[in-house]
Amino acid sequence: MLMRHFFLYLSQQRNLRRWMETSRHAGTLTERFIAGVTLGEATAVCQRLNAEGYSVALDYLGENVTSLDEARGSLNNYLRTMDRIAERKLDSDVSIKITQFGVDLSIEACLENVRILAAKAKAIGSRVEIDMESTKYTDRTLQLAAKIAEEFGCVRCVIQAYLHRSEADIAFMNAHKIPVRLCKGAYDEPPSVAIPAKPDVDTNYAHLMRILFDQGTFPAIATHDEKLIHAALQYTKERGITRDQFEFQMLYGIRRDLQKMLVEKGYRLRLYVPYGTAWYPYFMRRLAERPANVWFLAKNLFR
Repeated sequence: MLMRHFFLYLSQQRNLRRWMETSRHAGTLTERFIAGVTLGEATAVCQRLNAEGYSVALDYLGENVTSLDEARGSLNNYLRTMDRIAERKLDSDVSIKITQFGVDLSIEACLENVRILAAKAKAIGSRVEIDMESTKYTDRTLQLAAKIAEEFGCVRCVIQAYLHRSEADIAFMNAHKIPVRLCKGAYDEPPSVAIPAKPDVDTNYAHLMRILFDQGTFPAIATHDEKLIHAALQYTKERGITRDQFEFQMLYGIRRDLQKMLVEKGYRLRLYVPYGTAWYPYFMRRLAERPANVWFLAKNLFR
């Protein structure tokens, strides 16, 4: 728990972030979890993953833009990503954060930016996956997702299992037939809004997962937890839920053994593939999630 809080604290340090993201040694740190700095590098990774049987969700890294021009720049980068998906016929959608698209500055401008991206996704037969950020943004994220789903249909939204409110949020999404990506949650939240103990988060995740299987629309089970994955496999088998009615999701570079196992068994698996220069907050949250990630990094740095 102390290690988790430590890395989440580091993720918020702007000066350290600027230094790390401009370091010439950054590639050594990030290559396990980040697909590259450029769209070309990310495209090559996606082509390889598709050839190995994985779907992907491309994420152009960035959050909390400080101007509407910067938000429009994020949109333009995603539009180029969509063009590349269409050109290369990639089995890919895109994953975004609303703070990348200007929600801190103007909810109307943010909504219009996401509209433009969703229209492009619909035109090429892809999808926009909307990430969930800290609870400061939960209501706005859900409202925006519902609006985009109503207008375009090609959207999926993240729900975080560690939040007390998530069962009600899933009921809202299910009622509107909006697909959900269920994850555990990676932000530092107080016990008043988030379940503090990991075993209790796991229990709630399993509960919400069953609700999505029974009542949801093409849910994405996003976890690297082997016990929860096997619980999902068992539950879908018992309920007669076929493999084309849901998918698993995992992060690029994490638990490759489980990734390979699921694909070999014929299950749909989408890998969340981030790229870009603004990798530091994402990278630190990955270290906070699993001590094994820290040990993997340490071993590779000292080889």
